Order: sequence, then structure tokens, then C-alpha cells
Amino acid sequence: MILNQQRRVRVSIATLGKFLAATQKRLRLPPDSLAVALVSDSQMARWNSAYRGKNRPTDVLSFPADGPVPQAKIKPIRGNKSRPNSRRARSARTSEVAAFSSTSFTSSSSSPSYLGDIAIAPGVARRNAARFGHTFEQEMRILILHGVLHLMGYDHETDQGQMTRRENRLRRDLGLA
Repeated sequence: MILNQQRRVRVSIATLGKFLAATQKRLRLPPDSLAVALVSDSQMARWNSAYRGKNRPTDVLSFPADGPVPQAKIKPIRGNKSRPNSRRARSARTSEVAAFSSTSFTSSSSSPSYLGDIAIAPGVARRNAARFGHTFEQEMRILILHGVLHLMGYDHETDQGQMTRRENRLRRDLGLA
């Protein structure tokens, strides 16, 4: 499920939904295992500040359903407690992943197979696409894939390169390489 909660950047929800479905199928995840919310830069900046102490928006935050209780309070979207991770994967990018908490975007979070939520800021993604030499659509897909891997427990900040290797393989498999 993809929810567009921003209005500044035009996004094809149908196209991203197909990519999300293909990603979930490739990873053998149930269709209702996660939700993606597209949010404004200002909303992402508030979350990034509250949870990471960074006073700027980031491109993506992942909120695993089984995360710890938040230390900072933010305005909830809906119910479930979870913890986010942020994306800056490849060697040209610096990662600032940390454990946080947030709320669920959807009521599906009561499902035992529910992994969590992903928040993406299309405005940041659009700027990063130009910087990294991707199309906007490619960057959005990369962010979805990256967020899903974090929800599955991968963490490029602490692993020995497993997440990066898996992400690169999946990029090739899903036509992003």
C-alpha cells in the first residue's frame, strides 16, 4: 500500500505500487506486510529531527513494527510503535542509520506478518536523483527497495556488507541496475 500524503511532487502511485508488489513478490513478502507513505520535506524534516537529531529532511525512513518506544514525541499518523532507519547506502553516500520509533501509517500493523512502515520524501528523492544520476522514478524505486530491506532487518551501518550486496543483487533482478 502506498499513501501519498504530500502534494508538491507529482508521483505515479500506480507505477510505484507495481514496483512495490514486484519487490514483495521477489522477497516472498505478503502484499499487506508493509505500507509506504510519501510525505512532504517538512514532515520528513520533523521526523528526522525528532528521531535522529538531524535538522533537515532525509530521503527515506523505515519504521519496523517491532521497534522500541520513542524517546521523542511526534504527532502520530496512527497507532503502532516502531523504529526507523534512514537510507544513504552506496559508497558515495554516507549513512546515518539509527534506532527510533514512530507510528504506523495503516491499521494493517496488527497482522503478525506486518513488517512496518516506510516514509519517503519525494522532494528529497527528486534532488538526490539528479545528484546520483538516476531518473526520479528510479530513485523512488531504490528508496522503496532500501526501506523494505531495512524492515526485513538489514542494516548497512552494522553488517559486514550483507545489505549492500543483497540490495545490489535485487536492483539487478528488479531492473534498477
